[in-house]
Amino acid sequence: MNSVFKALSDPTRRKVLQLLRERPMTAGQLAEHFEVSKPTMSAHFSVLKEANLIEPIKSGRTITYHIKMSVLEEAMLGFAQVFGLDVKPKDTPTPPETHEQPQSEPSTENQS
Repeated sequence: MNSVFKALSDPTRRKVLQLLRERPMTAGQLAEHFEVSKPTMSAHFSVLKEANLIEPIKSGRTITYHIKMSVLEEAMLGFAQVFGLDVKPKDTPTPPETHEQPQSEPSTENQS
């Protein structure tokens, strides 16, 4: 979990994850959103890969990055549980709250 929080500690890496939530992107497409050098972006990608937050998929000479939401969600759930927060995984349905109104008793008066 420490590697996840190390990865999330940097605003550039958080922005990369936000962009990847929208859609998978190549390194070049991601780099267009930042004013940093290619080696710096490569270092950010390495930290995110080490934390298992992104998955690079190579096709020819192109690498497309995909976010691994399950890893991020698991880390955030673990973090919340450390602080005693009652959170549930997304795929665990929570019963809907019911706002039932008391049923009125049927009238016993004779209707003429």
